[in-house]
Amino acid sequence: MNTVPVASETHTRFSGLDWLLSIGMAVTWGSSFILIDIAIDHFHVAVVPLGRTAFGALALVFLPSSRQKFDRRDLPVLFVLGATWMAIPFLLYPLAERTVTSSITGMMNGALPVVVAIVTAIWTKTMPSFRRVIAVLVGIAGILLIALPSIDSGDAASPIGIGLLLLALLSYAVSTNLARPLQQKYNPAALMLRVELVACIYSLPFGVYGMSQSTFAWSSLLAVAALGAIGTGYAFTLFSTLLKRTGIARSMIPTYFTPVVGTILGVGFNNEPLVWLSVAGMGVVVIAAWLTSLPDRG
Repeated sequence: MNTVPVASETHTRFSGLDWLLSIGMAVTWGSSFILIDIAIDHFHVAVVPLGRTAFGALALVFLPSSRQKFDRRDLPVLFVLGATWMAIPFLLYPLAERTVTSSITGMMNGALPVVVAIVTAIWTKTMPSFRRVIAVLVGIAGILLIALPSIDSGDAASPIGIGLLLLALLSYAVSTNLARPLQQKYNPAALMLRVELVACIYSLPFGVYGMSQSTFAWSSLLAVAALGAIGTGYAFTLFSTLLKRTGIARSMIPTYFTPVVGTILGVGFNNEPLVWLSVAGMGVVVIAAWLTSLPDRG
């Protein structure tokens, strides 16, 4: 599937609106990790993806721009996006947070631009420049710095949890490339509403089972509602807008800063341990993500 060449996308300059979109998404997505942690205090992990997509779709259905007509020929891609962009990662994150703290989850999420860069290079069959290869290697080093001390400590993360997070990042990276042509064709709210409806259908059987295994608590319900309406419905629409405006590489800029938000909230409100080597790794990942976003010379 053809996409806009990544190199040409990186020549565009970030406007004030682009930075506002990025900051809003960084705060929203950075908060999502502690909200997931609150949700699974009383709800089964399978309830989270169902609740996120249901509340997200409900928030978008009232937007007039979401009613744009959808071409049936695009349905096969839509069905794949519903799985890779939402249903799968939305389940992987709460599964991971059973053994990984929300702050470490936020730090790991900072590696998304690096994973996207690798997948995009394969997707577009474009050989990355030497500088981009260095950026990816730096990013891998950052991921190791984030994960290894937490695994060794035994109370902040587990190897399985880290693996689930990496699978979620890979799923996001694939869907970001897969969605690019549709984002050129449809307005963000119309596309995201349909993606969320498909993901909701996928999540329904597991969610119904999860509800039978859950205990009700207002804190968990409100956390899922916020995750859905704000962190899924509106935030993903903003991301889709940014991706359409700036291209794949630069649309990753909000994720550079989500680890900072996730760590502050996890430590400040959830009394989670702060592993300083992981903080250093987060900084390395941010540097790698920034290097990845720079345009290639010549």
